[in-house]
Amino acid sequence: MSEGDFVKFLGTAGARIVVIKQLRSSGGLWISMGGTKVYLDPGPGALVRCLSSRPKLDPLSLNGILLSHRHLDHSGDINVMIEAMTDGGFRKRGVLFAPRDALEDDPVVLRYVRTYLEGIEVLREHTEYRLGNIRFSTNRRHIHSTETYGFNFSLPIGQVSFLTDTRFFPELPDLYPGKILIVSVVRHKPIEAGQGIEHLAVEDVRRIITKTQPKLTVLTHFGMTMIRAKPWDVAKSLEEEMGLRVIAARDGMTVKLTF
Repeated sequence: MSEGDFVKFLGTAGARIVVIKQLRSSGGLWISMGGTKVYLDPGPGALVRCLSSRPKLDPLSLNGILLSHRHLDHSGDINVMIEAMTDGGFRKRGVLFAPRDALEDDPVVLRYVRTYLEGIEVLREHTEYRLGNIRFSTNRRHIHSTETYGFNFSLPIGQVSFLTDTRFFPELPDLYPGKILIVSVVRHKPIEAGQGIEHLAVEDVRRIITKTQPKLTVLTHFGMTMIRAKPWDVAKSLEEEMGLRVIAARDGMTVKLTF
C-alpha cells in the first residue's frame, strides 16, 4: 500500500445475513494516519482479507486494533488479528481499544491473547485517545443492543468521522463533524422504534449530512435491504439530491484522507 493517510475497506457487510452468506466481505477497515496503522472492527475474514489484499496488508505493521462494539460482524476475527499483529504472541506489541463489555462477563477478546499486547484501553464516553500519530475521540454511547461507540479521528487538516451502528437520536448529527463521514447504513428503509432494529437507514443519513455538510460521505456496512437497493444507486441519488459528494464503499476500496 502506498504511503499517506487512507482508509481501506476490507469489508462492507452489515447485519447477520449479509455476513453469514458473505454477500459482501466483513473484514472491517484498515486505517493509516501519519504512518500509524490501526485496524477498526476486524469482523469475520479480516485476516484473510489483509493477506489477499493487493498490495498485501501486513498485520505485523499494525500499531493497534480498535473495536466499536462486541457484535460478531465487527469482532469475529479480533483474536486472530491480535495474534497476527503480535507474530503469534512472540512479539509483545500493539494496543487494543475496546468497550468494557467486550472484555468482561462474556468477552469476545480471549484472555490469553491479551497477554500478547502492549496495552489495553477501555473505551468510555467523551474521551480522547492517542496511538502513535493517530488521535481520536469517542462521544456519547450509542443506542444499540450492546455498548457501542463511534469515533472522530483528528488530522492536521480536519476530522474524519466513523459513525457505527446505532438507532438515530436527535443529537447524533452534532457528534460527527468530520469533513469525511464514514457511516454504517444497514437499512434502506427505517423500521419503527420498539422492533429491536437499532441501525441507521438512508433517511437517517440524509438527516445527518443535511446538518453536517461533509465534503465526502462514504456509505458502508450494508444489510440485505441496502444490497437489494444497490448501494451505488442509493449513493448517487443522495448525491444528486443533496448536492454533496456521496459514494458507496466497495470491498477492497481505498479512500485517501484528503480534503
